[in-house]
Amino acid sequence: MSYEPIFALFWERVKQSIEDKTFAKLTLAKTIGDTEIKNIYVRPVLDENNVIKMSVIARYKTEEVESFHSLDDTYPILASYMNKPFLSALLFTTENDVVFKLNKKRAGSITEQAPTFLNASDVILEMKARGM
Repeated sequence: MSYEPIFALFWERVKQSIEDKTFAKLTLAKTIGDTEIKNIYVRPVLDENNVIKMSVIARYKTEEVESFHSLDDTYPILASYMNKPFLSALLFTTENDVVFKLNKKRAGSITEQAPTFLNASDVILEMKARGM
C-alpha cells in the first residue's frame, strides 16, 4: 500500500490545526542517508493583504532557502519530499504532536503524542487577536 493516502490524512490535520488556531510548527525530518537537504520547516505568515501563506524554509548543509505558498500549494511541495529524502513529518499543535512516519517498507503511519508547544505560532496568535 502506498503512503500517499496516509500523508493526505496528515495534511488534513495540518489544515485543521490552522483553522482551529492550534498550529505551532511543521517540520520534515529524518532523511535517508547523507543528503544536501537537512530539514524543511513550515510556518504560517500573513501577506500584505492579511492572507495566510505558508513559509517553507528548506535547510541545506550550506544555506537556507525560503519560499511562500498558499496552503493548498504547499501540500504537493512537501509531498514531493516524502520518501525522497524525508521519512517523517512532525506537526506541532497546542493540542498534540502529530507524527507521520514511513517505515522500512515505506508504509505510512500517523501517531499522536502530548504537545511539545503550549502556544500556537505567532501568526496564529495574531490571527486569534484580530478575530480572523
